[in-house]
Amino acid sequence: MFSAWLAKWTPAVVSAAAVVSFFVPAAFGWVRGNVQTSLLGLIMLTMGLTLTGEDFKILASRPLDIAIGTVAQFTLMPLIAYVLVHVMGLPKAVGVGLILVGCCPGGVSSNIMSFLCKGDVAFSVGMTTLSTLMAPVMTPLLMLWLAGESVDVDAVGMFTSILFVTILPVAIGFGVNAVFGHKSGFLEAKKLLPGIAVLGLACIVGGVVSAHGQKFAQSGIMTFVAVFCHNTLGYILGYASGVLARFNDPKRRTISIEVGMQNAGLATVLAGKHFPTMPEAAIASAVSCVWHSISGALLAGIFNFLQRRTASGRCAC
Repeated sequence: MFSAWLAKWTPAVVSAAAVVSFFVPAAFGWVRGNVQTSLLGLIMLTMGLTLTGEDFKILASRPLDIAIGTVAQFTLMPLIAYVLVHVMGLPKAVGVGLILVGCCPGGVSSNIMSFLCKGDVAFSVGMTTLSTLMAPVMTPLLMLWLAGESVDVDAVGMFTSILFVTILPVAIGFGVNAVFGHKSGFLEAKKLLPGIAVLGLACIVGGVVSAHGQKFAQSGIMTFVAVFCHNTLGYILGYASGVLARFNDPKRRTISIEVGMQNAGLATVLAGKHFPTMPEAAIASAVSCVWHSISGALLAGIFNFLQRRTASGRCAC
């Protein structure tokens, strides 16, 4: 099935969209503002359609899991950014942008990647929700502590965003699944959901590259190396924190992605608004926005490959 093929080759599909958009920005120039928000909402709806009451019973029975994941996110990523800034000797503006990315909450894209790599979607949504609700307090405090800069966060705007882009679509999808989940026609239609999520993600990444592709090219190798190291170390240490917390494998994959992938889109907006005299800060955030989407898709593909190989090994036994 085409949907299954898209899910299997998610990294290639997303990377292809990024390449096409870089060289032909107009191809994805339509993915802006409300269109991008609608696509994110659609993807979250597809994830909600896969959730059952049992998923949330398990989640509610272990609230400590979400707390552990959120603490890991608001400690690991800011501190990794701070260390990289000083170890690599990054210019102040680039350092501010990287630390800002590290201090932001998890993004909706991490929920998509958790869905695609067969992680714990309910856990992913729970982590994203809690970290986003904490961001109006945590992001300014962490920025002031680590970067010595003051950042005002639109708490009402962020709450509205997470309500309409994450919580509401997931809730609708969950409700529809609860009512129609037992019907054979609906079960067949659900097989299309992974493909829809991949195409939506590819369009979103294409839109980001269309808007910021030139910044990506002009940012310089040092900025990209810093973003790459920040993101990769986040994945590794996030997974390690899941091992230490004795999470099962789906939760380990989820916390790895949740910690490593930040809401770099929010960081890009905040950098442009609060640091207008530091354009490199916005560029570092925009580069992170693009790279996190691509690397998240690649990591989801790696997790799926490893899972398939493990499953085939067990079958062989």
